[in-house]
Amino acid sequence: MKLHNEAVIEVENLIKHYPGVRAVDGVSFDIHRGEIFGMLGPNGAGKTTTIECIEGLRQPEQGNIRVLGLDPHQDGYALRERIGIQFQSAALPDRIKVWEALDLFSSFYQKTIDWRLLLAKMELEEKRNAYISKLSGGQKQRVFIALALVNDPEIVFLDELTTGLDPQARRAMWDLVWHIQSIGKTVFLTTHFMEEAERLCDRVAIIDHGKIVALDSPQKLVDSLGDESRVVFETSQPVDHAIFTSLPGVTRVEKIGERILVYGKKEGLVGKVVNALDTANLPYDNIHSEQPTLEDVFLRLTGKEIRD
Repeated sequence: MKLHNEAVIEVENLIKHYPGVRAVDGVSFDIHRGEIFGMLGPNGAGKTTTIECIEGLRQPEQGNIRVLGLDPHQDGYALRERIGIQFQSAALPDRIKVWEALDLFSSFYQKTIDWRLLLAKMELEEKRNAYISKLSGGQKQRVFIALALVNDPEIVFLDELTTGLDPQARRAMWDLVWHIQSIGKTVFLTTHFMEEAERLCDRVAIIDHGKIVALDSPQKLVDSLGDESRVVFETSQPVDHAIFTSLPGVTRVEKIGERILVYGKKEGLVGKVVNALDTANLPYDNIHSEQPTLEDVFLRLTGKEIRD
C-alpha cells in the first residue's frame, strides 16, 4: 500500500515520571497515515507508558502529542470517536455473547459501521451467539479487533495482538492487520514477536530505558548491522566459548539449549568455526550460517531479549 507523508501521530520530547523512575525520557517520533508502525521494547522500557499517553490514558509531565491534529487530553472525547484500541483482553462480562458485545460497543460512538459486516470479515458469523468466554484464543482476538473497528477509526492501536496464539492463528491475525491497512487505516502495533514486527511493520521504533534507540524500516535496521552474520551448530558436549571468542572477527557467542550461536563478520566465519571445532575435537551437527534479523538488532541495541 502506498504510504502518505502526512503525520497522523506526532510526539515531541515526551517525558513521564513515576516515583523514582523516568519511564519516558524525551521520546519523539511521527507516524504517517496508512503505515503499520511497530514499537518494540523490553519490559519496563517505557513502551506501554508512551502508548497510553498517546491514547490519552495518561498525562505526561512534559512534551507535545498530536493525534489527528488533536490533543489526546484536551480533545479526548473527539479523539475517541476517531481511534480504535484493541487490548489483550477486554473488560467484558463473563456471560456476554459476541453479537451483544459488538452491539454494546456500537452504542458508545456517534458514528459506527454495521457490526454484522465485521462479524463476516472476522469470520465470526457462526460464533455470533457464543459466549466470548467460551471462544478460542484466536477467536477472542478477532472479537477484540472487531470491537476496535466498530467506530470505523482512522488509527487502530493493536496491543500484543498474537500473544498466546499458535503459529497458524498468528498468521491469520497478520492477514487481518494487512487488511486493516488496505482499507486505509493507520496501525500502531506493539508485539513481543520479532518476526511479526519484521513481516508486518513499515517502520519500527525500538525503545529502551525510556528512550528511542532506533527508528527505521525493519530492513534498514537489519542492514545497519553491516556484514555481521552468525554460525549455528548443535553439540551435546560442554563448549568453552573462548575457543570462538579468540577468533578474528567473532563478536560474541551464545548458547541456547544444545545450539551454539557464534556471531561475527560474515566473511570466512563458517570456516573459522569449523576449524576451531575440529581443533578442539568437539562433535557437532547441523552447522549452518544465518543472516541477521530484527532480533539481532534488538539484542545489539538493548543487550537483552525482548521478553526480559
